[in-house]
Amino acid sequence: MARRMSSSELKSKLRQIENQRRQAINKINQDIRRHNAAVRQAVNKYNDAVSRYNSAVRQHNANVRRNRTIIQNELRKLNSQTTHVTYTVSMRTMQQHYTQVGNVYYEGAPVTPEQERILDLVEQEQANGLVTESILYGNTTPVENTEDMEIGNRLAAVSPDLNSRWQGAVYALNPANPDATRHFCTSAREIFTEFIELKAPDRAVIADDPKCELTPTNKTPTRKAKIKYMMRMKGLDESVIAFADADIGNILELFSTLSGGTHGPAGKYSFEKLRQVKKRVEQGIIFLCEIAS
Repeated sequence: MARRMSSSELKSKLRQIENQRRQAINKINQDIRRHNAAVRQAVNKYNDAVSRYNSAVRQHNANVRRNRTIIQNELRKLNSQTTHVTYTVSMRTMQQHYTQVGNVYYEGAPVTPEQERILDLVEQEQANGLVTESILYGNTTPVENTEDMEIGNRLAAVSPDLNSRWQGAVYALNPANPDATRHFCTSAREIFTEFIELKAPDRAVIADDPKCELTPTNKTPTRKAKIKYMMRMKGLDESVIAFADADIGNILELFSTLSGGTHGPAGKYSFEKLRQVKKRVEQGIIFLCEIAS
């Protein structure tokens, strides 16, 4: 038989039940608050990520529009020229390959993020090449196209010697150095030559493709064959390889043009023009590092 509870015992028991109920409700409310806080935090992180992504997309699109505007404007100047100096001819060849890349990788064509990065650099290289050609022959270049860039670490990752050569080239490019142009061009040319040889040795190129294109005299892989070897894992069309070869050829031709300007009627390349040349070389090295990575 159940024991009868006194009124005080009943009240105590009811208080215990009420306390347990309140504790359960408080725990539920705490769990709800923690859940809501976690949801808000996740939503905020998502919104921040979306905002950063949208900002990156806007910046990317702005850069693309800027490069395309530069290409259109500078191309009109190039087409209006009647001179056919070697560097200008080299620039026209580069433009032809750039157009072919655009025909293959039209806007919206499916590409991987790595391929898109290289294609963005193709557009940037074309814009920089045209701007450099324009300023060398007396036209004005956008001020923002001469900003300094940090490429030492990229070169050091390939070879400490390349980084040392670059530091020497930059050091030589000083308004107080009367032989700045020749010193800079000599060092920069050696950087491109050595970089390609390190990343695409003759034996490796031939082993990868025994039928690769060879030079007619030395019967060694051509620069284009070496670039193709460096880009073999990128999955990009031959048009991009041809553009990269034309781009490097344009930069090397630029060195010849500048070196020729150190004699005779010379001194026609002011330090402001050489700053644009430095930017052209820096961007070219970054492009080379990207396709060789």
